[in-house]
Amino acid sequence: MNNQRHLPRLLAFAFLIAGPLQAQEAFRYEADWDSIRSHYECPKWFRDAKFGIFVFWGPASVPQVGNDKYGRWMYAEKYAPNGIDVRRYHKDHFGPQSKFGYKDFFPRFQMEHYQPEEWVSLFVDSGARYIVPVAEMHDGYAMYASKHTRWNVVDVGPKRDVMRLLVDEARANELKVGLSSHFAWNREFYPKWDPTFDTNDPQYQDLYGKPVDKDAAPTQEFLDHWWDRTTDIVDQYQPDILWFDFGLDKPGFAPVHKKIMAHYYNKGLEWNKGVVFQDKNMRFESFPEDLMVLDIERGRRSEASKLPWQTDTAVGKISWTWIINENYKSSDFLIDELVDIVSKNGNLLLSIGPKPDGTIGERETAILRDFGAWLKINGEAIYGTRPWKVYGEGPAKFAAGKNRFKHQHHTEYNDVESVAADIRFTSKNETLYAISLAWPEDGTFQIETLRRGSPHITQPIASVDFISGSQKITWEQTDEALIIQTNQEKPCEAAYAFRIRFAPNE
Repeated sequence: MNNQRHLPRLLAFAFLIAGPLQAQEAFRYEADWDSIRSHYECPKWFRDAKFGIFVFWGPASVPQVGNDKYGRWMYAEKYAPNGIDVRRYHKDHFGPQSKFGYKDFFPRFQMEHYQPEEWVSLFVDSGARYIVPVAEMHDGYAMYASKHTRWNVVDVGPKRDVMRLLVDEARANELKVGLSSHFAWNREFYPKWDPTFDTNDPQYQDLYGKPVDKDAAPTQEFLDHWWDRTTDIVDQYQPDILWFDFGLDKPGFAPVHKKIMAHYYNKGLEWNKGVVFQDKNMRFESFPEDLMVLDIERGRRSEASKLPWQTDTAVGKISWTWIINENYKSSDFLIDELVDIVSKNGNLLLSIGPKPDGTIGERETAILRDFGAWLKINGEAIYGTRPWKVYGEGPAKFAAGKNRFKHQHHTEYNDVESVAADIRFTSKNETLYAISLAWPEDGTFQIETLRRGSPHITQPIASVDFISGSQKITWEQTDEALIIQTNQEKPCEAAYAFRIRFAPNE
């Protein structure tokens, strides 16, 4: 055979095959919403995961009172979270703010008993599918080996890259890993009204920042520094989720909005993995919500959303970081919250605050183990599911009340306890899951949405299985409701799940 005679045809064929592949490999997101929209899609792994853990560690845990913003309140004229005047408390217990500033907590933040293997084992047992450790809070202390600030875990405090140890251990156990940045608000974080405060000392300006007008736009110097720190996090740890707190969604940060989203999504292409960009759009619509996963702080949606979203909240009502006087939520309430959120196309990112010695407290541990026990039984109705035609039924309504933020941020303080009539639905392929948020006294569940003749179902119900319990149940579909009789004591705590299958239409 004369191969040279066929060479032009072979080359043309090779071009046809390689051309599209090269074009696909060459695609790069531009800092433009339309460019990002042309290729963006929320990764399936995130939509399937449903439950993650927020790791809120840092030197604010050292004083063990106040809350995660201790570094702000210790300089505030008047602020008393949970009844503690933090400025006075600090002066009485640590000395005046001119002598003992927030920076002086950093050497005391040792994490001497930190065992990332134990942490990850607990996270896996909890049923979480991803974690989001804080990379840097508003206080400007980097919980990673930062190349752009001396105030980091390697140079002061634990004296080792605790972030790298956690990230590697989590990935070795098949957990996805995100990182959070709260640094955008650093420029406004530390009060400087008293000239004696160490926040006004020029030698610590690289931590406390220069005096700013809170209504002024960030300077180019600050934007550049924010960019360097943020891309350092991305480049070093290759996070599956890049999570931003409020502050970044202010109009003054507009010059970096498109740029950072395109940069991160391009990194996802380089790493060959689906990544998730999260922001709160708390006061301003800074990022199009179809190009990211909206995060709602201490709140949730009142209705289902077509777009995937996430709630971030804490196990405690007061603080995100560890404090000794925390008011903890019940595991039952938090699991109900997970179910409600998942029924509305969301994920729950549940925050715990490790102690400054690097251990996780007993109450946090117990709550996470309760999640794991419940998900081990009922996870089929949570993981990998999608919203159904309606999210649920019942009297409990969430995301109610007035707040100064857009969406439903900070509405959890108005949340109510659920009852057995509160039913939430999820679905997977042709299977419907109905989850009651409480146990009825007589063990009989009634689901009005699944009554005979309901506009939401077009096929007869073929079977009902009780996922949460092992004993046989009986059920009947009437004109009023699907009635399920369990004839048993409640098999677990929190919510109760049923698997419902339909007969094919004749």
